[in-house]
Amino acid sequence: MQRRSFLLGALAGVPAVALTPAEAAEPVSVLYAGSLLSLMEKGIGPAFDARGEGAFVGYAGGSGALANQIRDGLRRAEVFISASPKLNDTLGAGHGDRVRWYIEFARSPLMIGYDPRSRFAADLKARPWYEVLQQPGIRIGRTDPVLDPKGALTVQMLQRAEAAYRLPGLASRVLGAPDNPRQVRPEESLVGRLQSGQVDVGFFYATETADLHIPDIALPPDIVVAAHYTVTILRDAPNPAGAERFVAFLLGPAGRAIQLRHGLDMVGPTLTGDAAALPDLLRPFLAPGK
Repeated sequence: MQRRSFLLGALAGVPAVALTPAEAAEPVSVLYAGSLLSLMEKGIGPAFDARGEGAFVGYAGGSGALANQIRDGLRRAEVFISASPKLNDTLGAGHGDRVRWYIEFARSPLMIGYDPRSRFAADLKARPWYEVLQQPGIRIGRTDPVLDPKGALTVQMLQRAEAAYRLPGLASRVLGAPDNPRQVRPEESLVGRLQSGQVDVGFFYATETADLHIPDIALPPDIVVAAHYTVTILRDAPNPAGAERFVAFLLGPAGRAIQLRHGLDMVGPTLTGDAAALPDLLRPFLAPGK
């Protein structure tokens, strides 16, 4: 897809839209990256509902798994929010043509989060993280690198660390096989496993550790990797008008303020794809950039 840069417009908000009671109650189904669970269910979703412009219905999962389900016709929705821009291309022309444009609106760097009750917590505060993660008995949680961008970024970060710290084989010693069943967990359950003490340490985005007050270790700039969140309206959306109102809220000042409170870094927004297919309701929030 062709990439074009845009900056957020200076409008104060979305123009009011007169809706019938039926339109206001019509569900807007949103498939979103599991790392945004708290943001969507405690922030964006309730705030959108309160506007009376639709009824938010969210479903969280690994972005890759959700993209596969959309492509295979296993899930239908109005809106798809991914943690990896390239997943939108797997739903474009030649792949069902369900995505013709997408907007990158936020990012969040990968962090190492840990259980403060873990017997390894003191070591994580005092010793290099890559040494502690190789200790016998440590329970590591991560997501599937095939089904979830966070899992792929975890592998990428460990590979960068090998080069940065001159530690050949570090990734395999810490992670084992890419699909290591002792570590790989569904994205939507990984936080819960850490909080319940089932794992000692895991790989999370900063929005998750900040939002849920999980102690974390920030990674240095030479190895840090990040999620890049995108939003699109699926071409076969059952309720396209509701989808437009939802995305307008997400990109508008109120939606972005909620995102900031939940620890996301604002970017762009950047539009990629067919600009002519972008709904008119979203155009006031975007202005040509350099």
